[in-house]
Amino acid sequence: MCPQPNESISIELQQLQLDADGRNERTQWLLNSPEPPSFCNELMNSVSETVLPQKNIFFPSNSKQCKAGVFSFLQGLFPILSWGRNYKPNMFKHDLLAGLTLASLCIPQSIGYANLANLEPQYGLYTSVVPPLIYAVMGSSRELAIGPVAVVSLLLSAMVTEIVDPAVDPIAYTSLVFTVTFFAGTFQAAFGLLRLGFLVDFLSHAAIVGFMGGAAIIIGLQQLKSLIGISHFTNKTDVVSVLRAVFRSFHDEALSPMNFILGCSFLIFILATRFIGKRNKKLFWLPAIAPLLSVIVATLMVYLTKADQHGVKIVKHFKGGLNPSSVHQLQFNGPHLGQVAKIGLICGLVALTEAIAVGRSFASMKGYHLDGNKEMVAMGFMNIVGSLTSCYTATGSFSRTAVNFSAGCETVVSNIVMAITVFISLELLTKLLYYTPLAILASVILSALPGLIDINEAYHIWKVDKMDFIVCIGAFFGVLFVSVEIGLLIAVGISFARIILDTIRASTEVQGRLPGTLDTFCDITQYPRATSTSGILIIRINSGSLCFANATSIRERVMKLVTHTNGNEENTKENVHLAVLDMSNVMSVDTSGIVMLEELHRELVSQSIQLTIANPRLRVINKMKTAKCFDKLGKGWIFLTIGDAVDACLSLKIADLSSTNC
Repeated sequence: MCPQPNESISIELQQLQLDADGRNERTQWLLNSPEPPSFCNELMNSVSETVLPQKNIFFPSNSKQCKAGVFSFLQGLFPILSWGRNYKPNMFKHDLLAGLTLASLCIPQSIGYANLANLEPQYGLYTSVVPPLIYAVMGSSRELAIGPVAVVSLLLSAMVTEIVDPAVDPIAYTSLVFTVTFFAGTFQAAFGLLRLGFLVDFLSHAAIVGFMGGAAIIIGLQQLKSLIGISHFTNKTDVVSVLRAVFRSFHDEALSPMNFILGCSFLIFILATRFIGKRNKKLFWLPAIAPLLSVIVATLMVYLTKADQHGVKIVKHFKGGLNPSSVHQLQFNGPHLGQVAKIGLICGLVALTEAIAVGRSFASMKGYHLDGNKEMVAMGFMNIVGSLTSCYTATGSFSRTAVNFSAGCETVVSNIVMAITVFISLELLTKLLYYTPLAILASVILSALPGLIDINEAYHIWKVDKMDFIVCIGAFFGVLFVSVEIGLLIAVGISFARIILDTIRASTEVQGRLPGTLDTFCDITQYPRATSTSGILIIRINSGSLCFANATSIRERVMKLVTHTNGNEENTKENVHLAVLDMSNVMSVDTSGIVMLEELHRELVSQSIQLTIANPRLRVINKMKTAKCFDKLGKGWIFLTIGDAVDACLSLKIADLSSTNC
């Protein structure tokens, strides 16, 4: 008998007990975590976070709080009430200049985009009046310029034409376009209120680059109709059909070369002014007013020379005045309602993607944050009101936003100035635009297309991620050779397939402790100096979800790692008797995942290996408690950290050795 060693062992056991008590307390924190909010609570919180900048507004304790709550609600829904109180007269000077510059670019582009959408020219100008005014009240971007854009105009032209031919029944076609716009706005507002902004993210950056590139080429080819002066053209948008229609027109129609000469001359002029504007930043206004100047000069030339009588195609029909009501034109009981709603969803998503991407890029330059969900609500209400006032789907334009930014805009008041200027043009100048040649509108649209084709970005995507490049190329060739809709579906389909593959093929990694640290564990493949602990195998699941799609795969990977570690001839350490499953990356689990954990536990126990769960997340804990999974695995083997799990195992070893020595 030697008392000294026994006393030392006793002190050591006491310390182990204290450590065990600390681990048990942390485990209780984990197991007694509060339940996550219910679906109804999450829905209410989503809506309140979108429209209410402050909390505790639904249940005010006094009248003062009630008034503050109502005003806060209005501020969330109408941001103009927030920044408008700090608006200063010297800011209006900058907004006035930016708005007038914006209008000079907007007027010719809007007429051209209406022509691209197979609508009468005044509808493009209508779309540049009401939607910008609604956005100025509800939108939060200071620079975003609202109005019709080329890609959405092409979408409408390509998809609505499949239902009604605008050449046969233009009134029915226009009514369907307004109905599509109503559905687009409804979907956009719903996405924002329910905080479903992630749906827009399914149109990935690579998909947008490919889609925009293909759409730009298609839009350019479509402009050959006006640039050459073709009377009969195809309604299809694929490159083969468009080129076939162009070549056929050379044999079937008597074309006037004046259209081509006029269009190309002014296209060269617009591109030249853009080059000058890039070289000299002080002349930013020159490329902005060049399209409007081209329209005015070309219109005067046609009027004075009577070129329209010698083969030059002109606009002719142009109604002026304030936006008429289009409520009676919305069609909700026709046979094509499902198709119209589908087109509205696609147009709404594409419009949101473009607007939010443009708005966020310019917001980052100015150093403020843009709330995507609030932007969706603003875009949605903007298009709903627009559909009732003879407007088609509007969104943020990159080219006009860049002009707005360069012109020094301070707030969305520049949109208000632009809308008022366009309205004045509708009242006073529409008769003068009767003689505007279609070739000039084509040149205005063609001049805006180079900004949609980003070859450098496509090359960058190829270098960084080959799978993303496949998405990009799929969208590009789908739009180019099939249709705009199919191009989008190919891009989204490939993106979904990638997500599914990544989920099914969820990886696992063996972790070890970094030398010189107490509680830092990392991948031993990435950090070869990380050391494993004898008898303990630490495995991290690298997936955000443990579900039916990957549960079996993960179980097989874990068992393969256990078998490989125990059967490795180079392994000089003892066999695995503790498997630590690090679930810090797993955000959700379903019943298949829970059943897999129970099966894995039984399989490991049959090999005398204890399964330990480390750092499960709140929703995972809640599901496992509801399924009584912890009762089967053992509550004593659930730990807050990997370090706690490893220390618990080592403590048991030491305790066993100490009792043996005693």
